[in-house]
Amino acid sequence: MDTNRLSKKIEDILNSQVTKEAEAAQIYLSYGCWADSQGYGGIANYFFRHSGEERNHMMKIMQYIMGRGGEVKVTAIKAPPKNPADLQTCFENTFKHEVDNTTAIYDIVNLAHDEKDWATYNFAQWFVKEQIEEEKLVMDLLDKLKIAGGPKASDESLFNLDKYLGEAPDDAPLPREASMDKPE
Repeated sequence: MDTNRLSKKIEDILNSQVTKEAEAAQIYLSYGCWADSQGYGGIANYFFRHSGEERNHMMKIMQYIMGRGGEVKVTAIKAPPKNPADLQTCFENTFKHEVDNTTAIYDIVNLAHDEKDWATYNFAQWFVKEQIEEEKLVMDLLDKLKIAGGPKASDESLFNLDKYLGEAPDDAPLPREASMDKPE
């Protein structure tokens, strides 16, 4: 008896997302190593923590596929991009990567909606919310770097940014949690 509750298209797109999450983990590992080599231990720590988070996302999707009777297909991943030239480029590339991942999550949601696969549609909503947080975190990084002076930031400003990121929590407040009394 076939107990797979996922269509071939849904199983394929979820497996594709497993690969994307694995690639994201590698990108963040790579950026963490680059940041460390530049002397940015706090920024390296930020990227290393996020690498683990991306791996957790990968596992979450794998467990969902298996829980629905599907087959997980672990495939080769692309090598991470070359090292960025500077922090500005690093954070901009990180933002572009997160936007690309958001688009992939939306593709899952749209396909699940089209197929009326409400279990997968509901499952994917967690990732929609997660991507709001991920994009917000990187937008905050870009804002902080801009305040520090952007590409012309002083060593002191970069030192303080690095220290802040080394101590900062990983989560960002979500707009849906905002109120008049607590806008962030």
